[in-house]
Amino acid sequence: MVVLFDQYNLPDNIYEIIFATTQQVIVARMLVDEMKAKGNEIGKTEMSMFATALHDGKVIEIKEQGPVPVRKKQTLSYNKRQFYDRILTPMKTMGIIDYDLYKKTYKLSEKFNKNMMRIGLMWLQELRKPPLQ
Repeated sequence: MVVLFDQYNLPDNIYEIIFATTQQVIVARMLVDEMKAKGNEIGKTEMSMFATALHDGKVIEIKEQGPVPVRKKQTLSYNKRQFYDRILTPMKTMGIIDYDLYKKTYKLSEKFNKNMMRIGLMWLQELRKPPLQ
């Protein structure tokens, strides 16, 4: 996955930097909120139930911007296969979520932060290298 961002127009939340569509942002935020509500860790079965609930259509509250912010209930439906391919797998590969093979659980992780710091250090090393001849 490639993360592209505009340093002059950084969004206020991390989800909008990582994911391309508004629907992906909403689903990723819902997943993280679900995991936080359950102690930052959920089992394989619970993840499947979450994905199935999204597939069947889940009622969520959307805050609409305007002169007066309004909360509106809306049904969100997200394909189960696309959830695993476009939301969960990228979050696992970036280090936002870890999967424990032995316990069969998904857990929120700090590896994403460490990886981003490592990328920053790689850039600093590149800046300090002499030019190629």
